[in-house]
Amino acid sequence: MHITVKKFPELTVEELYEILRLRSEVFVVEQDSVYQDLDDKDQKATHFFVKDEEEVVAVLRVLEKGEYFSDAVTIGRVVVKEVFRKEGLAGRLLKEAISFVWEELRETDIKIAAQSRLIPFYKKYGFTPVSEEYILDTILHTDMILQKEK
Repeated sequence: MHITVKKFPELTVEELYEILRLRSEVFVVEQDSVYQDLDDKDQKATHFFVKDEEEVVAVLRVLEKGEYFSDAVTIGRVVVKEVFRKEGLAGRLLKEAISFVWEELRETDIKIAAQSRLIPFYKKYGFTPVSEEYILDTILHTDMILQKEK
């Protein structure tokens, strides 16, 4: 399974549908969080996703500085279909997105709004908590930051 990277206009209708379906399946149904996933930010994002055969099974998006946080690029909407969670796809996507931020966007800071229960996962990739916990879309979150080594 390889990682595909596309800007919003490059996504096919099928890819977009599968990405949104997966996010809804996990964030809304599985996590029982009623929130507005369609936030008018996907159109400005670069989307990273993995397909198994023809189905999208893992996804995240990168938003440039100012599109979510005013002071940093953000990586968000990181999601993996439940049956694929032990295969390291989230980590592969995250590493690819971090490289994209450093190399393509030439930015040095990445800030995320991480679900607090996933802090240990993000710490493995160098992210550090920078806020107190807060509720976002009915789920505890903590802002975290990763700065490129100089």
